[in-house]
Amino acid sequence: MSTTPESKPLLRSLVRTKSVEKSIADTHEPEHELRRSLSALDLTVFGVGVIIGTGIFVLTGTAAKNHAGPAVALSFVAAGVVCALAALCYAELASTVPVAGSAYIFAYSTIGELPAWIIGWDLVLELALGAAVVAVGWSGYVQSLLESGGVSLPHALSGASTGGWSFNLLATLLVLLLTAVIVLGMHLSAEITRVIVAIKVTVVLIVIVAGLFFVKADNYSPFIPPATTVEGKSGSQSPLIQVLFGYTPTDFGVMGIFTAAAVVFFAFIGFDVVATAAEETRNPQRDVPRGILGSLFICTLLYVAVSLVVTGMEKYTELSSDAPLSDAFKSVGQDAFASIINVGAVAGLTSVTMILLLGQSRVFFAMSRDGLLPRTFSMVNPKYGTPTRAIMMLGAVVAVLAGLIPLEELSELVNIGTLFAFMVVSVGVVVLRRTRPDLHRSFRCPWVPVVPILSVLASLWLMINLPAETWWRFLVWMVVGMVVYFLYGRGHSRIGRESVRQQP
Repeated sequence: MSTTPESKPLLRSLVRTKSVEKSIADTHEPEHELRRSLSALDLTVFGVGVIIGTGIFVLTGTAAKNHAGPAVALSFVAAGVVCALAALCYAELASTVPVAGSAYIFAYSTIGELPAWIIGWDLVLELALGAAVVAVGWSGYVQSLLESGGVSLPHALSGASTGGWSFNLLATLLVLLLTAVIVLGMHLSAEITRVIVAIKVTVVLIVIVAGLFFVKADNYSPFIPPATTVEGKSGSQSPLIQVLFGYTPTDFGVMGIFTAAAVVFFAFIGFDVVATAAEETRNPQRDVPRGILGSLFICTLLYVAVSLVVTGMEKYTELSSDAPLSDAFKSVGQDAFASIINVGAVAGLTSVTMILLLGQSRVFFAMSRDGLLPRTFSMVNPKYGTPTRAIMMLGAVVAVLAGLIPLEELSELVNIGTLFAFMVVSVGVVVLRRTRPDLHRSFRCPWVPVVPILSVLASLWLMINLPAETWWRFLVWMVVGMVVYFLYGRGHSRIGRESVRQQP
């Protein structure tokens, strides 16, 4: 099938790229320039702050009890390796194109405008839903702590999913408060994140050190339980791989380790948000790779250590799926640690919510600066050095989502969106190596194209293990995004308008 002369300009416009030099030059535009105040330590703290959330407090027990047994520690290693493949690709592009927007701007510089729009649209949804879901989880933990002190919220303000309509007041207030913090500047956000991360890492270390005194060697036997056949789900609830090929993942045994890896992988989601802060880093070429890889390494070590301790304290078959860490301490008569763990969970979810909100605002800001979204949202407040209009608008939307909409079933969109971004970034590394070999790269991903290809395959494998209904929801959101792009973004694109002016 040949293309007509009329269709060629359209096709060219969809794959037009924004040069690295142009992307960097745009960061110095008056009224659209973000303030540079972050160091490698700040970025590492951001990474740890967004990665360590409910995953370490919940998924450890779920994965061990249902999928891998004590070998869940190996599942965390496997998931960490998958993330490391993507992290290496992120580190190269973030050091080469140190601009706000993360995967969006990487796609714009390598693959083209339409793919960049798709990934940007995907990230806006991913980070909005992620922040709302985590805020709802934070509300649950806080209400639990309040109830232990004899204080209960009215049902109408508790966000309860049963017993009629209910507004989640605490989740909404958290989002609004954190939105105000982000508006006031990146430096303040970094200072608050340091305090919160210090609290939750201290709690995690207390769990590890204290738990070692109650570990029983018998609980590790067998370390890899015998494999069992999994009864497959039906209809849209079943994994896409089962719908397409009839394959059903296996629990326990060696394959159970990788099944559990698909579960605990989602405890690592968030390190890519570090790349969205590249434009606000004093030395991004050096510090962004350190922040991405350093935070991922630290969190993997903590995850593995916690999983070994908790499965050593209590037999994996008896672990709780809701609160495995606190229940493990209760099983050995150490109830006081349960409250400490709940405090750590509250601190952890606070920083996760804030960093997801921050990352979303920077992606939206970058798309607005490029004209794909209204330019008014890329205006930077001269006093605070932040895109206040974008932050306040997005914060209001997320606050409504957290307060009104039940998000449990939609939360898996966060997972598929993240994995899709991993694939795009991995492809972008290979493309930019071929199209712009002359660019200076402060950090180079090793073994290109092997590492990017492995990253794409690993991400795709985890994506097809998600339910088919998640794929349908993802495709619906992408279709909505395409409509918005062709009705607004394509016609207002700054790169598109500049190319028209340059034509004779």
